[in-house]
Amino acid sequence: MTTEHLAFTQVNYSRIHAVESAFRLSGKPLAEPGRVLVGKGRLEKRSRRCLQPKYFFLFSDVLVYGSVVVSGHWYKNQKIIRLEDIEIEDLEDSTRMANHWLIRTPRKSFYVAAESPEEKHAWMTHIVNCRDSLLRKTTLQRNPGSTYAPTWIPDNVSAVCMRCFYKFSPTHRRHHCRSCGFLVCGGCSKWRALLRHIHLSDMQRVCKSCHASLLLLKTQEQAGRRGNSLGEDMGFGGGVDGDSGVVMEEEEEEGGEGEGMMECNDEPSWWLKSSQCSPYIYLNPEHLLASQDILL
Repeated sequence: MTTEHLAFTQVNYSRIHAVESAFRLSGKPLAEPGRVLVGKGRLEKRSRRCLQPKYFFLFSDVLVYGSVVVSGHWYKNQKIIRLEDIEIEDLEDSTRMANHWLIRTPRKSFYVAAESPEEKHAWMTHIVNCRDSLLRKTTLQRNPGSTYAPTWIPDNVSAVCMRCFYKFSPTHRRHHCRSCGFLVCGGCSKWRALLRHIHLSDMQRVCKSCHASLLLLKTQEQAGRRGNSLGEDMGFGGGVDGDSGVVMEEEEEEGGEGEGMMECNDEPSWWLKSSQCSPYIYLNPEHLLASQDILL
C-alpha cells in the first residue's frame, strides 16, 4: 500500500490521534492531510546534563519526540522537527555513548543513542528514506550550505568557562553560546546576536569571541553602509548583565536525570509489517526487506 493510500485510512488516523492524546493538552495537533505514522520507539537523548530517555515518533514529514511520564500513555515537552531540515551523521561508539548518531537541525542539534546497532541502523535508514521520499514528492529543496545549530558541550565536560577559564560555581553559572556551543560564564556570554537559522527575531546568547566574529563578518558584507547605529541595524546587541536579557527555551532544557519520568520500559523500536496489528507502517518495499534482515 502506498503512502497516499495509508494516509487516509482509519487505522492511520487512529494511530496519530493516539500520539496526540499521549501528549495531552501540552502537545500540538499532529493530524495533517497526507501524514503517515511510520514508527516510534525509545531513544536516549544527550541533554546538557545527562542522557535522558525520550520517546520518538517518526512521521512521513516530521520527527516528534517528548519526555516520558508514563511509557505508552503520557509524554510531555513535545518537540517537532521538519524532516526536510534534518541532517544526520553516523558516529563511532565511544566510552560515553554506544549506538549513537547526531541529528542536526538549524534550530538545535543533539546526539541520540539506540539500544543496539540494529535499532540504530533502522532509525537512521527510516529517517533518511522518509526525508528523501518527502523531498521527491514536493517542491521543497534542501540547501547544501544550510547553517545548523552547534551541539552543546555537556555541562560535566568542563568545570571552568571555556573562554576565561574561571571556575563555575552556584553564583558563577554555566551558559551555552548559541553560535559555537561552548560552555561559558555569564560574563563571557553577555552579548546577543540574531542567528536567523535558530530564530528569525529573537536575539541569541553568544560569547565574546563569536560576537566579534559575527560582527566582523556582517561588517564586511555591509561595508558600504553608513550610520552610527550599525550594530543595531545588523541584528547585534551589546553587553548585558550576565544572567539577564532574553531567557531562551534551551536555557532551562529538560532538567536533570529522570526528570518527569514515572515509568519507562526498555522496549525496542519495532519496524513490522503493515498487515500486522502494529503502530508501524512501511513507506517503501525496501524498508520491509531491510527490517526483516535486521530481525533475523
